[in-house]
Amino acid sequence: MQRKRTVHRIRSPKIPEKLRLAAAPDIHSAPFDDMLEDFSACDAVLIPGDLVDRHRRDNRNAYRFLEVVPGIVPVFYSIGNHERKFRDAEQYLAAARKSKAELLEDRYTEFRGILIGGVSSTLSGIPDQAFLDRFASEDPFKLLMCHHPEMYRDYVRGKDIDFTVCGHAHGGQVQLFGRGLYAPGQGLFPRLTHGIHDGGKMLVSRGMTNAAKPRIPRINNPCELIILELEPGTETNEEEERT
Repeated sequence: MQRKRTVHRIRSPKIPEKLRLAAAPDIHSAPFDDMLEDFSACDAVLIPGDLVDRHRRDNRNAYRFLEVVPGIVPVFYSIGNHERKFRDAEQYLAAARKSKAELLEDRYTEFRGILIGGVSSTLSGIPDQAFLDRFASEDPFKLLMCHHPEMYRDYVRGKDIDFTVCGHAHGGQVQLFGRGLYAPGQGLFPRLTHGIHDGGKMLVSRGMTNAAKPRIPRINNPCELIILELEPGTETNEEEERT
Protein backbone atom coordinates (compact mmCIF):
# COMPACT_ATOMS: atom_id res chain seq x y z
CA MET A 1 0.00 0.00 0.00
CA GLN A 2 1.31 3.44 -0.93
CA ARG A 3 1.47 5.58 2.19
CA LYS A 4 3.31 8.83 2.79
CA ARG A 5 4.54 10.19 6.10
CA THR A 6 3.77 13.80 6.95
CA VAL A 7 5.57 15.45 9.87
CA HIS A 8 4.00 18.44 11.62
CA ARG A 9 6.10 20.38 14.12
CA ILE A 10 4.01 22.21 16.68
CA ARG A 11 5.61 24.61 19.13
CA SER A 12 3.82 26.22 22.04
CA PRO A 13 4.87 27.68 25.39
CA LYS A 14 2.18 25.43 26.90
CA ILE A 15 4.04 22.25 25.85
CA PRO A 16 6.38 21.27 28.71
CA GLU A 17 8.61 18.76 26.87
CA LYS A 18 9.26 17.33 23.43
CA LEU A 19 6.78 14.68 22.34
CA ARG A 20 6.48 12.63 19.17
CA LEU A 21 2.98 11.35 18.45
CA ALA A 22 1.72 9.20 15.57
CA ALA A 23 -1.79 10.12 14.39
CA ALA A 24 -3.42 7.23 12.52
CA PRO A 25 -7.14 7.61 11.80
CA ASP A 26 -9.06 5.35 9.42
CA ILE A 27 -7.12 2.12 9.79
CA HIS A 28 -10.40 0.29 9.05
CA SER A 29 -9.24 -3.05 10.45
CA ALA A 30 -6.44 -3.34 7.89
CA PRO A 31 -3.21 -5.24 8.62
CA PHE A 32 -0.92 -3.01 10.67
CA ASP A 33 2.39 -4.82 11.19
CA ASP A 34 4.08 -2.52 8.67
CA MET A 35 3.18 0.39 10.96
CA LEU A 36 4.76 -1.00 14.13
CA GLU A 37 8.23 0.42 13.50
CA ASP A 38 6.82 3.94 13.10
CA PHE A 39 4.55 3.52 16.12
CA SER A 40 7.35 2.25 18.35
CA ALA A 41 9.48 5.30 17.47
CA CYS A 42 6.80 7.57 18.98
CA ASP A 43 5.83 8.45 22.54
CA ALA A 44 2.17 7.62 21.86
CA VAL A 45 -0.25 6.72 19.07
CA LEU A 46 -3.48 8.64 18.44
CA ILE A 47 -6.38 6.83 16.74
CA PRO A 48 -9.02 9.47 15.90
CA GLY A 49 -11.72 6.98 14.94
CA ASP A 50 -12.43 4.15 12.51
CA LEU A 51 -9.97 1.56 13.76
CA VAL A 52 -12.78 -0.91 13.06
CA ASP A 53 -14.66 -1.23 9.75
CA ARG A 54 -18.39 -1.82 9.84
CA HIS A 55 -18.41 -3.13 6.25
CA ARG A 56 -16.00 -6.00 6.93
CA ARG A 57 -17.24 -9.43 7.90
CA ASP A 58 -14.00 -10.02 9.80
CA ASN A 59 -12.56 -7.34 12.07
CA ARG A 60 -9.86 -9.48 13.64
CA ASN A 61 -7.21 -6.88 12.78
CA ALA A 62 -8.95 -4.22 14.88
CA TYR A 63 -9.19 -6.59 17.87
CA ARG A 64 -5.56 -7.62 17.39
CA PHE A 65 -4.47 -3.98 17.22
CA LEU A 66 -6.01 -3.42 20.66
CA GLU A 67 -4.07 -6.41 21.99
CA VAL A 68 -0.70 -5.69 20.38
CA VAL A 69 -0.04 -1.98 19.92
CA PRO A 70 -0.84 -0.71 23.47
CA GLY A 71 1.75 -3.22 24.70
CA ILE A 72 4.39 -1.42 22.63
CA VAL A 73 3.41 2.26 22.99
CA PRO A 74 0.59 4.16 24.74
CA VAL A 75 -2.53 4.37 22.55
CA PHE A 76 -5.27 7.03 22.80
CA TYR A 77 -8.40 6.19 20.84
CA SER A 78 -11.60 8.10 20.05
CA ILE A 79 -14.83 6.93 18.43
CA GLY A 80 -15.55 7.42 14.73
CA ASN A 81 -18.61 6.66 12.65
CA HIS A 82 -17.54 3.04 12.01
CA GLU A 83 -17.31 2.34 15.75
CA ARG A 84 -20.67 4.02 16.25
CA LYS A 85 -22.46 2.14 13.43
CA PHE A 86 -20.64 -1.20 13.74
CA ARG A 87 -23.11 -4.11 14.01
CA ASP A 88 -21.10 -5.53 16.94
CA ALA A 89 -20.43 -2.13 18.51
CA GLU A 90 -21.36 -3.13 22.05
CA GLN A 91 -19.05 -6.15 22.04
CA TYR A 92 -16.25 -4.32 20.27
CA LEU A 93 -16.32 -1.22 22.50
CA ALA A 94 -16.39 -3.44 25.59
CA ALA A 95 -13.18 -5.07 24.32
CA ALA A 96 -11.67 -1.64 23.63
CA ARG A 97 -12.48 -0.46 27.16
CA LYS A 98 -10.87 -3.58 28.65
CA SER A 99 -7.75 -3.22 26.52
CA LYS A 100 -4.66 -1.23 27.48
CA ALA A 101 -5.65 1.46 24.97
CA GLU A 102 -7.12 4.63 26.48
CA LEU A 103 -10.59 4.92 24.93
CA LEU A 104 -11.53 8.59 25.21
CA GLU A 105 -15.31 8.68 24.88
CA ASP A 106 -16.09 12.37 25.33
CA ARG A 107 -13.40 12.74 27.94
CA TYR A 108 -9.75 13.69 28.26
CA THR A 109 -6.67 12.57 30.10
CA GLU A 110 -3.26 13.98 31.00
CA PHE A 111 -0.19 12.66 29.18
CA ARG A 112 3.26 14.04 30.00
CA GLY A 113 2.03 17.53 30.73
CA ILE A 114 -0.51 17.92 27.93
CA LEU A 115 -4.19 16.99 27.76
CA ILE A 116 -5.43 14.56 25.10
CA GLY A 117 -9.17 14.45 24.50
CA GLY A 118 -11.54 12.53 22.28
CA VAL A 119 -14.95 13.74 21.10
CA SER A 120 -17.13 10.88 19.88
CA SER A 121 -18.98 10.56 16.60
CA THR A 122 -22.75 10.57 17.07
CA LEU A 123 -25.64 9.40 14.93
CA SER A 124 -27.07 12.92 14.98
CA GLY A 125 -23.78 14.53 13.99
CA ILE A 126 -24.00 16.77 17.08
CA PRO A 127 -21.16 16.18 19.58
CA ASP A 128 -21.20 16.35 23.36
CA GLN A 129 -20.85 20.12 23.62
CA ALA A 130 -20.65 20.09 27.42
CA PHE A 131 -17.54 17.92 27.13
CA LEU A 132 -16.01 20.29 24.56
CA ASP A 133 -16.63 23.25 26.87
CA ARG A 134 -15.04 21.44 29.84
CA PHE A 135 -12.03 20.51 27.75
CA ALA A 136 -11.64 24.06 26.41
CA SER A 137 -11.69 25.47 29.95
CA GLU A 138 -8.52 23.63 30.98
CA ASP A 139 -5.16 25.44 31.08
CA PRO A 140 -2.55 22.97 29.70
CA PHE A 141 -1.92 22.39 25.99
CA LYS A 142 -5.03 20.64 24.68
CA LEU A 143 -4.94 18.16 21.78
CA LEU A 144 -8.32 16.91 20.59
CA MET A 145 -9.15 13.87 18.46
CA CYS A 146 -12.28 14.64 16.41
CA HIS A 147 -12.98 12.13 13.64
CA HIS A 148 -15.14 14.42 11.49
CA PRO A 149 -13.68 17.62 10.00
CA GLU A 150 -17.19 18.98 9.57
CA MET A 151 -17.81 18.45 13.30
CA TYR A 152 -14.73 20.56 13.98
CA ARG A 153 -15.98 23.21 11.55
CA ASP A 154 -19.43 23.41 13.12
CA TYR A 155 -18.80 22.79 16.83
CA VAL A 156 -15.11 22.98 17.80
CA ARG A 157 -13.75 25.93 15.83
CA GLY A 158 -13.48 29.06 17.97
CA LYS A 159 -13.09 27.14 21.23
CA ASP A 160 -9.88 27.41 23.28
CA ILE A 161 -8.50 24.07 22.07
CA ASP A 162 -4.91 24.25 20.88
CA PHE A 163 -4.82 21.56 18.20
CA THR A 164 -7.30 19.09 16.72
CA VAL A 165 -6.62 16.00 14.59
CA CYS A 166 -9.35 14.75 12.24
CA GLY A 167 -9.77 11.95 9.69
CA HIS A 168 -12.86 10.59 7.92
CA ALA A 169 -12.50 12.51 4.61
CA HIS A 170 -9.93 10.10 3.12
CA GLY A 171 -8.28 12.99 1.31
CA GLY A 172 -11.36 13.48 -0.83
CA GLN A 173 -10.61 10.07 -2.45
CA VAL A 174 -9.65 11.68 -5.79
CA GLN A 175 -7.35 14.73 -5.78
CA LEU A 176 -7.69 17.16 -8.67
CA PHE A 177 -5.48 20.27 -8.63
CA GLY A 178 -4.97 19.85 -4.89
CA ARG A 179 -8.69 19.57 -4.13
CA GLY A 180 -10.64 16.50 -3.11
CA LEU A 181 -13.53 15.21 -5.18
CA TYR A 182 -15.80 13.77 -2.49
CA ALA A 183 -15.88 13.31 1.28
CA PRO A 184 -18.60 11.79 3.48
CA GLY A 185 -20.32 14.52 5.46
CA GLN A 186 -19.09 17.20 3.06
CA GLY A 187 -20.24 15.94 -0.33
CA LEU A 188 -18.69 16.93 -3.67
CA PHE A 189 -15.62 19.17 -3.79
CA PRO A 190 -15.13 19.28 -0.02
CA ARG A 191 -12.89 21.90 1.56
CA LEU A 192 -11.63 19.88 4.53
CA THR A 193 -9.90 16.80 3.11
CA HIS A 194 -6.25 17.00 4.17
CA GLY A 195 -3.63 19.28 5.67
CA ILE A 196 -3.72 22.22 8.07
CA HIS A 197 -6.75 24.49 8.46
CA ASP A 198 -8.10 27.23 10.72
CA GLY A 199 -4.82 29.08 11.14
CA GLY A 200 -2.90 25.95 12.14
CA LYS A 201 -5.37 24.73 14.76
CA MET A 202 -6.81 21.75 12.88
CA LEU A 203 -5.20 18.97 10.83
CA VAL A 204 -7.05 16.55 8.55
CA SER A 205 -5.31 13.27 7.76
CA ARG A 206 -5.79 11.57 4.39
CA GLY A 207 -6.30 8.37 6.38
CA MET A 208 -4.23 5.24 6.81
CA THR A 209 -6.27 2.99 4.46
CA ASN A 210 -9.47 2.87 2.45
CA ALA A 211 -12.64 1.52 3.94
CA ALA A 212 -13.57 -2.01 2.94
CA LYS A 213 -16.15 -0.63 0.51
CA PRO A 214 -14.83 2.72 -0.75
CA ARG A 215 -17.33 4.53 -2.92
CA ILE A 216 -14.55 6.02 -5.03
CA PRO A 217 -10.97 4.70 -5.53
CA ARG A 218 -8.01 6.81 -4.45
CA ILE A 219 -6.38 8.77 -7.29
CA ASN A 220 -3.45 11.19 -6.73
CA ASN A 221 -4.17 10.67 -3.05
CA PRO A 222 -1.87 8.30 -1.12
CA CYS A 223 -2.73 7.06 2.33
CA GLU A 224 -0.96 8.95 5.10
CA LEU A 225 0.64 8.53 8.50
CA ILE A 226 0.86 11.78 10.48
CA ILE A 227 3.76 12.38 12.86
CA LEU A 228 3.22 15.22 15.33
CA GLU A 229 6.40 16.64 16.84
CA LEU A 230 5.42 18.79 19.82
CA GLU A 231 8.01 21.12 21.32
CA PRO A 232 8.14 23.93 23.89
CA GLY A 233 8.71 27.35 22.37
CA THR A 234 7.15 30.23 20.49
CA GLU A 235 3.89 29.17 18.87
CA THR A 236 4.46 27.87 15.32
CA ASN A 237 3.24 25.04 13.09
CA GLU A 238 5.36 23.59 10.27
CA GLU A 239 4.73 20.74 7.84
CA GLU A 240 7.16 18.43 6.05
CA GLU A 241 6.21 15.55 3.76
CA ARG A 242 8.32 12.39 3.66
CA THR A 243 7.84 9.14 1.77
